[in-house]
Amino acid sequence: MAQLLQRLGLGVARHKTGVIIVWLLVLVGVGTAAVTLSGPTVQSFSIPSAESSQALTTVSEKFPQANISGASAQVVMSAPAGSTFREPVNAGVVAKTVAALKTVAGVASVQDPLANPKLPILSPDLSTTFVTVTFAATQGNVEQTSLDAVQQAVDAAKAAGIDVKIGGNAFQGVPEVLGVGEVGGVVVAFLVLMLTYGALAAAGANLLTAAIGVGIGAAGITALTGVMDLQTSTPILAVMLGLAVGIDYALFIMARFRTERMAGRSVHNAVGIAVGTAGSAVVVAGLTVVIALVGLTVVGIPFMGEMGLAAAGTVVLAVLVALTLLPAVIAAFGDKLIRKKYRAAVQAGEAIPAPAEATVEDGEKRGFQAGWANLVTRHGKLTGLIGIIVTAVISVPLFSMTTALPDSSTSDPASQQRQAYDVLTSKFGPGISAPLVLLIQTSPGNAQAAAGAVVQQLTNSQDVLQAQPQAVSKDGSAALVAVVPSSGPHDDATSELVNRLRDTDFGSGVEVKVTGTTAVGIDVQTTLNGALPRYLAIVVGLALILLLLVFRSILVPVTATIGFLLSFGTALGATVAVFQWGWLGSLFGVTQSAPLLSLMPILVVGILFGLAMDYQVFLVSRIHEAHTHGAEPVEAIRAGFRRSAPVVIAAATIMAAVFGGFVFSNNEIIKPIAFALTVGVLADAFIVRMIIIPSVLSVLGKAAWWLPKWLARVLPHLDVEGSTIEKGSPAPAMSVSTAAAGHGQIDPEVAAAIDEAAGTATRHGRHEAHSGR
Repeated sequence: MAQLLQRLGLGVARHKTGVIIVWLLVLVGVGTAAVTLSGPTVQSFSIPSAESSQALTTVSEKFPQANISGASAQVVMSAPAGSTFREPVNAGVVAKTVAALKTVAGVASVQDPLANPKLPILSPDLSTTFVTVTFAATQGNVEQTSLDAVQQAVDAAKAAGIDVKIGGNAFQGVPEVLGVGEVGGVVVAFLVLMLTYGALAAAGANLLTAAIGVGIGAAGITALTGVMDLQTSTPILAVMLGLAVGIDYALFIMARFRTERMAGRSVHNAVGIAVGTAGSAVVVAGLTVVIALVGLTVVGIPFMGEMGLAAAGTVVLAVLVALTLLPAVIAAFGDKLIRKKYRAAVQAGEAIPAPAEATVEDGEKRGFQAGWANLVTRHGKLTGLIGIIVTAVISVPLFSMTTALPDSSTSDPASQQRQAYDVLTSKFGPGISAPLVLLIQTSPGNAQAAAGAVVQQLTNSQDVLQAQPQAVSKDGSAALVAVVPSSGPHDDATSELVNRLRDTDFGSGVEVKVTGTTAVGIDVQTTLNGALPRYLAIVVGLALILLLLVFRSILVPVTATIGFLLSFGTALGATVAVFQWGWLGSLFGVTQSAPLLSLMPILVVGILFGLAMDYQVFLVSRIHEAHTHGAEPVEAIRAGFRRSAPVVIAAATIMAAVFGGFVFSNNEIIKPIAFALTVGVLADAFIVRMIIIPSVLSVLGKAAWWLPKWLARVLPHLDVEGSTIEKGSPAPAMSVSTAAAGHGQIDPEVAAAIDEAAGTATRHGRHEAHSGR
């Protein structure tokens, strides 16, 4: 793989202008498609195989007027102190408001709470009621003019002395893909790149190429919204992940190019070696992330599979950009990517030793990374134990984690949506925000009688506050019954009620299905909880096989996986403490402590596992490279750590900065996911990969690289470290390149680069032969 990628790098460097133009044309083309094909996104969650979702499909067919998929608003009205809605004046305001709402463009239906004098929708003290407005458009896609008209009707009611709050989801807009916080994260990433490179051109090239890849990915996802239903959070998740890995992958290749160029290689040859070595690690790392994301398709929830595939596509683009567009840009900029103080020496053909190679009199490497590597390998058991204890302590809150789908109870207490929710629950009870819908199906003409019998059966249930018939289909074969539980949407009692209703026999020939937003949420959570172990087994199993191929070791992949579990526990433990317990919530813009999003744990597993394996590959591949060159286990750890730690530290800092910017997003779905990934990346890079893994490898010694001989014979060599580049036969390469240059088949500069690589390999081979290796 390394030789193949090296040839790719050399080819790209030779045709740099053409490669750059092709990528820009792709960006323009996909961007044009996004503008012309983009459609609305959806913000609802459902599982086609679940009873609740199947019932919703039947409701749409039997009761098209219900428009169950449309956005809705609850206009909560409170009468002036000391009065009720039984009084004609207040009832007249409700009637005028309902009439005004029915005239709003885009409104599909308006429920008049006082239409039935015998069964009005009033709180027990008669002081509060609410009007339900259903729109034809889905959540996030209601026209602003329609929302303004609803607000005008509400303002008129307020002017008449009625206190009004608007709840529901209609006024929740589509969050921005890149807001102020996200842009701030990118700015921090750029500053880290500047500090790492010390060259504006290098930092700019790194960020620009990553942005182009993300731009193509985001535009592609936007174009897809015109032909399929995608979640509103899908493009945001893809941009967040694509930007983070795009910057990091470019960083690894750019850093290797600068190292090779400063070692005296030509620009073209340095590009080839960088793509062949660091590019191999990028391919493996990207493949690991893609495996984890594509694995989301096995959880049985289509919208999660779509999110995973969209994010995986963005990661694939990040890898392709790093392997093609970035090398072309590097070749175009050349020595402008080197620190200014070194450029003259590099252009003069002088080799600049890397700081990590400088020595002091006792032979020890100097510098922070060297000192840290010496510490964790000299006291492996102690440092490893400390790292494990720290991550274990932060993981403790994980064991009290509760999950649910977002609703009004998790909104900002200062928002009108949350205030409307508080009024409703205080006046009608917690169950008013967790209504269930029973779909009753029977033989034609019998649905109304069956619905009455169901209501009668539920009337005396302690866990049911209210049960009322709602509608009967035209053929009389189906009916809807609204059930208000005595408990709230996140209470275990509500889940138990749903299960009890599904298990209840309501009579011969009567089929009852439970649906509604609350039932859908319960089904999603149940499915996710059951899918998580299966998903973990598949993703971890495939990644273990990949790492086995990369490192040709049994214990290294196992320790990498155990390290990920520590990172995962730390990420979710900290997230529970902040978002569910409310610790330091104000610091991160958390206005309301609430259960974590149901789909968050499985999403974090997929993304964080892939990212954790990224750092494992980049760090341990350098250690493995030193080991295969004959270094003793401990010295291999120190040598690999010195070379890879600075880049891994910069990469983790950049990724944390990008994710951290999304923590301050106004998207309540992305915010906790971004926080978990920020903590997880920092814990994985700075505790697991920088402390625990080197400590464990030093304790294991040579056993860390043990592989049964029979397995070694059958496993293919992926050559992530690029050893074939160094140990390849030099004569054919020199002969072929020189001949090709003479016949005009290859650029003379590229031929010289190949010859230089071959000469270097020859010198390396002679050195090893002389050393008896």
